[in-house]
Amino acid sequence: MRIDVVTIFPEYLTPLRVALLGKAIDAGKISVDVHDLRDWTHDVHRSVDDSPYGGGPGMVMKPEVWGPCLDDVCPDDALLVVPTPAGVPFTQSTAQRWSTEKHLVFACGRYEGIDQRVFDDAARRVRVEEVSLGDFVLIGGEVAAMAMIEATVRLIDGVLGNPRSHQEDSFSDGLLEGPSYTRPVSWRGLDVPPVLLSGDHAKVAQWRHEQALARTRERRPDLLAGTPHDPAADVNPDDCGEPDPR
Repeated sequence: MRIDVVTIFPEYLTPLRVALLGKAIDAGKISVDVHDLRDWTHDVHRSVDDSPYGGGPGMVMKPEVWGPCLDDVCPDDALLVVPTPAGVPFTQSTAQRWSTEKHLVFACGRYEGIDQRVFDDAARRVRVEEVSLGDFVLIGGEVAAMAMIEATVRLIDGVLGNPRSHQEDSFSDGLLEGPSYTRPVSWRGLDVPPVLLSGDHAKVAQWRHEQALARTRERRPDLLAGTPHDPAADVNPDDCGEPDPR
């Protein structure tokens, strides 16, 4: 997969090259290029924004800069992603869908956003998705882009050492992931649930499902709306390994 990110703060995207994403780059699973939007400006001040039509606070990023930039960076077969609080919600299913794309381009806005004509124009030749990380507002699109990129890249085959790591994630089956435990068995007066030490894979699987269901009911009941989740649902005991309790 190829990923391009356009921003006025390229240094903000440095974390894309460390840890798991850095390993994916080194392994050739993905390539990441970060572009400075100001490279497409033509004035001495390298300005990228102007006051909004209709008045109001803040500044709007200019189409004369963004248009040529996307002409150069975003080919016709790419998916153009615009992180914005006014977009559709980003979910695990979004990340799953994007993980099969060949080329993602992220347009990171600042200030009061990017002139809407930029995306209306881009939509004439490429697919455009305006996507929100959540019901809150950030200073710019960079943090949202990094979160979306990480959520997507980790689903690409071979990026994670153990594919079960994402198969058993929160949201993978419509539920939040339940609690996890490791050694020692007892810590500061708190013990690992006995069922996890039992060696009975079927019981462990059942317990994990029940915990996931209970956590989802408590923290995200909206995920259960209209979706029956049976605590006695069939599970695969082979997917329920646990560390040696010693």
